[in-house]
Amino acid sequence: METKWLEDFVSLAETRSFSRSAQLRHVTQPAFSRRIQALEAWAGTDLVDRSSYPTRLTSAGKTMYDQALEMLQSLQSTRSMLRAHSSSDKGMVGFAVPHTLAFTFFPAWVSQVQEQFGSFKSRLIALNVHDAVMRLVEGGCDLLIAYHHSSQPFQLDTSRYEMVRLGEELLAPYAKPDAKGKPMFMLPGSAGATLPFLAYGPGAYLGRLTELLLKEADMPVHLERVYETDMAEGLKAMAIEGHGIAFLPYSAVRNELASGRLVSALPEGTTKFQLPMDVLAYREKPTGKDSQKTVVQALWSFLQQQAVGQDKSKAD
Repeated sequence: METKWLEDFVSLAETRSFSRSAQLRHVTQPAFSRRIQALEAWAGTDLVDRSSYPTRLTSAGKTMYDQALEMLQSLQSTRSMLRAHSSSDKGMVGFAVPHTLAFTFFPAWVSQVQEQFGSFKSRLIALNVHDAVMRLVEGGCDLLIAYHHSSQPFQLDTSRYEMVRLGEELLAPYAKPDAKGKPMFMLPGSAGATLPFLAYGPGAYLGRLTELLLKEADMPVHLERVYETDMAEGLKAMAIEGHGIAFLPYSAVRNELASGRLVSALPEGTTKFQLPMDVLAYREKPTGKDSQKTVVQALWSFLQQQAVGQDKSKAD
């Protein structure tokens, strides 16, 4: 049995909805259903009455729910004790960060923070977006740093997690320049001359935001998908080689724009085809001894103060 099966089951018991719990647990509904079935197979009995809506627990399911809460609470307490006794990681801040931010935003951000906050030890765990979120949910990091847009929010329980804004990024199209410094490919293209499109793979977070960006442009766009990958760094490399247009965060192309290896693929004077995104940090709200003045807590307080200062500057 896996502990995530218990967490899935507790979520289902509380939401009484497979689809809602699948969203909260950051998995597809079929995958969520398979994990509930796996728990039932382990238990040797049905735990969920699937003949009713909203979903109800069977009598065995109600017993399992009570036991699952106790087991998860016990595991949580054990984890807290083990962390308290750990000396090797003392003062180390663990960050779970999606690949794009890990390669582009994170290094410069850490340098800026340390200049003002002071030096601290850090461990970077670079993952895809889903796994980075799950690393936070499963207690495998101190902070999650990720892009955020209101159209694609993370389904994190606000009673358990808190967030702070670190900054803003602009998602926009870029291409290799020609001999005159003009983009080899410029939006929006035409029906007779489609533009080669370097796209994110299905389900990628930045891919969903790119789709939203193109939809909100409210004008025909003529793109032909010629390449796809989940990683922005991969799209950037292909764009530098002149294979097409790629939609990338500004921090990913800052150096290439300065050196002239990439240029904006926007028509001059247009404000279309750009999408601002927030960069947010998330953490699990501390409780008990965890809320004492640790490096993580001190860093979080500093980031909150920075965010307040940024908001005041905007207001002025």
